[in-house]
Formats: sequence, structure tokens, C-alpha cells
Amino acid sequence: MEYDQFDTPAATYLIHRHPGGQVNGVARLIPTTRPYMLKELWPDLLGDDVPVSSQVWEATRFGIDDDLDPTVKRRVAAEIVLGCLEFGLSMGIDRYLVLMPHLIIRRTIGGAGCKFRFLGESRTLTDYPVAAAEIEVSEQALASARAKCAISGSVLRRHDHAAEAA
Repeated sequence: MEYDQFDTPAATYLIHRHPGGQVNGVARLIPTTRPYMLKELWPDLLGDDVPVSSQVWEATRFGIDDDLDPTVKRRVAAEIVLGCLEFGLSMGIDRYLVLMPHLIIRRTIGGAGCKFRFLGESRTLTDYPVAAAEIEVSEQALASARAKCAISGSVLRRHDHAAEAA
């Protein structure tokens, strides 16, 4: 399991689980009012604007199990993107900042029907050209993504840690 200094109690994790319980995918969400990866490690990738706002969150650690069938991978990715939008709307988030390879931003984020905008300069990290981008969070963005992904209902289920601990 991989973790870094941004895996703190301030982070929220969206976890896609197979009905059998195994984890298929994950995304980490951090409010920009807390230390976040892009600001602390690569602020130049953000361009001129380094946000600190409760309405702007960073979405990183987006990952999907490599062993899944390609069709299942696409569905898992779509559901994680939709989950991010649903969570964002519930929290009053206006946009997410992401750091991903260009191709993943275009295929996964754009492919899910989300509007995105590349920000500052790109850079090669771990053999891939990566860039920061911002993703709009709105009712219209969610409706567009649901239509593009052919998913009509909510994908987000909240886990109650307090009930589990009792």
C-alpha cells in the first residue's frame, strides 16, 4: 500500500468496491485549505493561481486495479468520476484540481463528459508527461457525465465509521 504526507484525516477517499468487497479503484480528495500535493510539491504546474479555498479541492491518487477487464475498468473510472462530482456538490465544491498524465485526463475525465482545463506547464514524472487541470463541479457537469457514462442514479454511498466502531 502506498501513502504519502497528504494522507491525513483531512483527506476523503472515494473507494470503488466490487460487490464481493475487493477494491477496484480509489481517489483521494483534499481541501485546498489544507496542505495539498500540487501546492506543496509542484506549484508551478498550477500556473499563476495556487488556490486556497473550501470550494476548491485536489483530487489525486486516482487509481484502478490493473487486473480488471478493460470494460470493467472504464465503468469503475466513470463511477469514480461521478462519485467525485456527487461528493463535490454535497460539499459545496466548485472545482477539483488534478495531477495526472495528459492521456488519462483526456480519456478518463474528458471521456466521462467532464469539462476540464489544463493549467500551468506540464512535466515528465515517472516516465509520463503529466499536467495539472481543473475540473468543473456543477449540477450541469454531473448531468452531462451521467448521460455520457449512461449511469442514471447516484453512485456515492457514504460509510459511517462511527456506526462501524460501535
